[in-house]
Amino acid sequence: MYTSLCSGSVYGVEGRLITVEADISSGLPQVNIVGLPDPAVRESVERVRAAIKNCGFTFPLERITINLAPADLRKEGTAYDLAIACGILAASGQLKPGLFEGALVLGELALNGEIRAVPGVLAMVEQAKLHGIRRILLPGDNAPEASFIGGLDLFGTAHLRELAGCSSGGDLGSLRFDGEKAAAARGAAAEPPSFSCGDYGDVLGQHHAKRAMLIAAAGKHNVLLSGPPGTGKTMLARRLPGIMPYLEEEEALQVTKIYSAAGKLPQGVTSLLRERPFRSPHHTISAAGLIGGGSVPRPGEATLAHRGVLFLDELPEFSRAALEVLRQPLEDREVTIARSRAAVRFPASFLLAASMNPCPCGYFGHESDDNACRCSPVQIARYRTKISGPLLDRIDMQIEVSRPLASEGLSPGMTSAQMRDTVLKAHRIGRERTRSTGGHIGEMAGAALRRAADLSQEAARMLQLAFDSLGVSLRAHDRILRLSRTIADLEESERVESQHIAEAIGYRSLDRKLQSL
Repeated sequence: MYTSLCSGSVYGVEGRLITVEADISSGLPQVNIVGLPDPAVRESVERVRAAIKNCGFTFPLERITINLAPADLRKEGTAYDLAIACGILAASGQLKPGLFEGALVLGELALNGEIRAVPGVLAMVEQAKLHGIRRILLPGDNAPEASFIGGLDLFGTAHLRELAGCSSGGDLGSLRFDGEKAAAARGAAAEPPSFSCGDYGDVLGQHHAKRAMLIAAAGKHNVLLSGPPGTGKTMLARRLPGIMPYLEEEEALQVTKIYSAAGKLPQGVTSLLRERPFRSPHHTISAAGLIGGGSVPRPGEATLAHRGVLFLDELPEFSRAALEVLRQPLEDREVTIARSRAAVRFPASFLLAASMNPCPCGYFGHESDDNACRCSPVQIARYRTKISGPLLDRIDMQIEVSRPLASEGLSPGMTSAQMRDTVLKAHRIGRERTRSTGGHIGEMAGAALRRAADLSQEAARMLQLAFDSLGVSLRAHDRILRLSRTIADLEESERVESQHIAEAIGYRSLDRKLQSL
């Protein structure tokens, strides 16, 4: 007998629907799974066999063929276990086939028949809805996550044995999960994100650097902090998500889907992720770990930082290969990884924050009686040139963070809450101006950027002079323009004036120092 069910898988961070076909025919007892299964899928035969027997069902002693279609797509993971078990039970007449008609079936089986949660449910359920599938049978632990996608009939089950009772009743009604009630509970309990990244009020002095972080958060501008050890570079960067605009509904759903697909969604999550992601990989990370990769591509740190901050501490300590792969996502806001059978796209719209010392020992240009630089010119040049010109060109602001002097005052200055209010005000101004284009100033280019900038005559002359005399690239020219627009928004200025251009140019002094070596 033959039966067919719908299951799902995740490729990149997007869901794909997989048809699970089960055929039972006479012949020597054996089970064959075809359709490019990986080892985890092949091993599902033993999990399914044990679960069926331990739940009081009979595992057919006949020839069983399981096909996972489309057959030319690599299948991996354990999300097919429940669909395979249901297919075998339906084909052998132990469950009614109509029970799973028009339903998406997901779940991993334990040997005793328990149904375990699987990663990537949000992406698979979203894809099912796009294809007109409204009934979802999945692990009970995944049901709250699936309820983030509205307009679906969710059925959460904890054990394979529960399906026997459903089959006798003819429907899955007893397993129904009240998604509307869960959504209402989430709405009633919704609160602004409680940021755990610390407060800028903890940072004493460094008012120039805090001003730069304010601008970076308002316009999603990449920033590089350079200075000797102990000046607060890491503190400044780690507090950046706390002053950025909150994730909007669409952004929160997108970020939650990415973390679900990567298997990094916190266990028992009951609401969409609302905090801006902050990822800080160690400098030993590989290029594949940074942007994603593998035989079946998985998202990397750049994608996990989507809509948030990717912080690279001690930037020159990262391998040259790892740093260079960031050039494309910094420009295109996505990562494309091609393999022999398919190309996978990962979203990667992140704010890059990085820090570095001026030399290997950390004290070049900041010497004192206690800390003298011991590095030779060759060592300093080798250290700094680990950061290529094209990569540095994509960083909007390069800030020197010196040791603050007591005479300059060590007051904490603005708190994160105050800075966030300023950022939100600038964000609203920018959104009103770009409502027609639907873009963000940090992602604009070409004619749209020039229209949004609205330069005064004096500002246009200053920008042209800087382009001619400082030797900046065309890319840097546009980045200065974006940065100036953000500064003008923070000042609530309708047009970009010369002082805004001058401040933006001042934030690009470090690239010339690095490239002059």
